[in-house]
Amino acid sequence: MTHETLDAAARTLPAEAIDAIERAATSAHRHEDLFSERAANIRQSAVRDVFDISLRPGLVSLAGGSPYLQSLPLDRLAATAAAIIATDGLTALQYGSGQGTQELREQICDVMAAEGILDARPENVVITAGSQSAQDVATKVFCNPGDVVLVEDPTYVGALNTFEAYQVQVETVEMDQDGLVPDLLEARIAALQLAGKNIKFLYTIPNFNNPSGITLARSRRQQIVDICSRANILVLEDNPYGLLRFEGELLQPLRAENPGDVIYLGSFSKIFAPGLRIGWALVPEHLQRRYYLAAESVTLCPPALNQMMVSAYLREYDWKGQVETYRGLYAERCRAMLDALEEHMPAGTSWTTPEGGFFVWVTLPEGVDTYPLLHKAIDAGVVFIPGAAFTPSDEPSNKLRLAYSAVPPEAITEGVRRLAPVLREAIAGL
Repeated sequence: MTHETLDAAARTLPAEAIDAIERAATSAHRHEDLFSERAANIRQSAVRDVFDISLRPGLVSLAGGSPYLQSLPLDRLAATAAAIIATDGLTALQYGSGQGTQELREQICDVMAAEGILDARPENVVITAGSQSAQDVATKVFCNPGDVVLVEDPTYVGALNTFEAYQVQVETVEMDQDGLVPDLLEARIAALQLAGKNIKFLYTIPNFNNPSGITLARSRRQQIVDICSRANILVLEDNPYGLLRFEGELLQPLRAENPGDVIYLGSFSKIFAPGLRIGWALVPEHLQRRYYLAAESVTLCPPALNQMMVSAYLREYDWKGQVETYRGLYAERCRAMLDALEEHMPAGTSWTTPEGGFFVWVTLPEGVDTYPLLHKAIDAGVVFIPGAAFTPSDEPSNKLRLAYSAVPPEAITEGVRRLAPVLREAIAGL
């Protein structure tokens, strides 16, 4: 992909989609020899220059997992931002604490209480530049080159990029419709330890996994932590979507009953605004100091203005009501996508049924590589993310991710309708 193409795509597609597309494409450049081993270790697929993104009018993007910000009270938020600068501008625009403001760390404990974590203390919360930064810090603190990190298969593309940049060995554990399979996790750990590998942590998105939409079953949650604890492996729990369950009771985070074995990552990107880049890590007390110092070395201090905006939002707005609005909105869009898939998808395809979050994971018959289909889909007026982006494997993938969060129901239906003939042709060619 050329820089011109990528720049054009960036004007339309969310950053996460661009990150995944870059990951799935191979690009050579005369400066390649200048990369450090660490940077050069970031994997990209063997497929090269497969597509040239066309941004003609009318393209339906089912690629990016962006929240629907149009439902926020933007006029009021603008006034809040102006008031913060007018009243507390010298604080908002100045350097701040490397750990984050006291007020926001206390408020984050209240947010986590709504998720089911009732014993969090502000002194163990570290504010980060989104949960992406929190992943980076955790990997920096715990992993040496060659160490092993366990992940679900599939998993978040940004996490894979982080782990590979730190030259860790990423090993996958299979999921079924109920999430990580405990027996397979235990067997993978035993095999790796027998081979002399040093496993540092399990990275997991237990609620509405990105990209699969799968939720780890309640009955498996403590089993997963116990298996890791017996092997002296930390659990890195990434939970940006946990509050966005469509209906029913929220599932308790892994961290809730395991304060010493789980580092919990949260974010305001999905429940408020990703552009503020405010996330956090709730770190076990005995690990907090080194984690905080590493975070400070990356960002010096999280942006004070952004933190104050989030604090004002939590203090002065009905943020829980906004979460309820999001739940209803995303549930409607998920239903539109599932209905469209049921109506239009060719025989031989299957897909997940999310209970919350942003994504549906589509599986095609064995032998279909979804990456080369991306160009054909764009020609048909729709864009998705190929499954190869979400695994450390170099093998072709017969899966793809569809996102419904930022797209109106009627556009979702049209996007799936456009995609179906592309997939039908690929299946017929087997």
